Amino acid sequence: MTEQNIYNLTKEQSEFKQYVKETAEKYLLPKAAEHDKNGEFPYENIKVLKEHGLMGIPFPTEYGGGGRSYLEYILAMEEISRCCAATGIILSVHTSVSCSTIYNLATAEQKQKYLPPLLKGDSIGAFALTEPNAGSDAANLQTIAKPEGDKYILNGNKVFITSGGVADTYVIFATLDPALKTRGITAFIVEKGYEGFSFGRIEEKMGIRASVTRELIFKDCPVPKENLIGKENEGFKIAMQALDHGRIGIAAQAVGIAQACLELALKYSKERVQFGKPISALQAIQFMLADMATEIDAARLLTYKAAAVKDSGTGRFSLPASQAKLYASETASRCASKCVQILGGYGYTKAYPAERYFRDAKITEIYEGTSEIQRLVIAANLLK
Repeated sequence: MTEQNIYNLTKEQSEFKQYVKETAEKYLLPKAAEHDKNGEFPYENIKVLKEHGLMGIPFPTEYGGGGRSYLEYILAMEEISRCCAATGIILSVHTSVSCSTIYNLATAEQKQKYLPPLLKGDSIGAFALTEPNAGSDAANLQTIAKPEGDKYILNGNKVFITSGGVADTYVIFATLDPALKTRGITAFIVEKGYEGFSFGRIEEKMGIRASVTRELIFKDCPVPKENLIGKENEGFKIAMQALDHGRIGIAAQAVGIAQACLELALKYSKERVQFGKPISALQAIQFMLADMATEIDAARLLTYKAAAVKDSGTGRFSLPASQAKLYASETASRCASKCVQILGGYGYTKAYPAERYFRDAKITEIYEGTSEIQRLVIAANLLK
């Protein structure tokens, strides 16, 4: 059976996935190791995505988007991440949590101002929720937004922000009063270049090294009141809705990494000869390959299901999003470990990309909500 039939994709969806696969293999894959080694932002990769219409896939053409479904965006995320996971996370944050928040909740004026350059790829979007003391505990935000005339004055720090310093448009969460916890959080659009908005430490990361992860610093930063997203004190709900979108994107990234692991392990096992035969003939290797293939297929189905539920427009999709993110991310880590094991000593060296896959896979269990948070979300949905 064809992939189209197995996953119930339409002909157009299957062709789009193949188009992105060919594009990623031609332009992203050859430089992935170099970008990882240098830890430099892959500007040329973003240019490729822009030129191929991949920076605004699931948004209406009236704003410069691709006019496609969220599932098609997820198909693209999988193929891009299979070739370069760092480029995958840049696209995921840009699309899933930054642009989606603006498109779903911004005013008509805000959409008209910010979406066209973002969706056409002329600018990059970022999303800033995490702080030094507010990771999984998002209610503990300490960045303050103080109303003052026709502006809000922001003071505080954000950490672990993907594309920090590179992005042009930031969806920022701050609180009007820390004592209010979730009830005080408010969302804003903040532009790079605003007075009092600067960038701090760039993180030295284990994986996805070509993705810039940086601290944001707000010191008496004035933000126009027309940059408020939604209403005051609605920011926590906005952030949680955004993370539902983002978790499907990370699930797709994880599936892409896991698929790359399987393809490398399978190829190597057929070529590597030990005990007078290819190691693929050894039952121990076959079992690992079988587990990888089965888990990847299950993760992919969960991820496509979550995207399809989102596309259905039937309401919140927290449960399928968290299920997909949880299973796909842990599958990526398991597959990366098996890939290294199958390659043996070579898997532990930079002669093969197995060690990069191993490093890249782990973060999918952490960002956009840790595996532990996903289990809490899943349980809460089951018990309500």
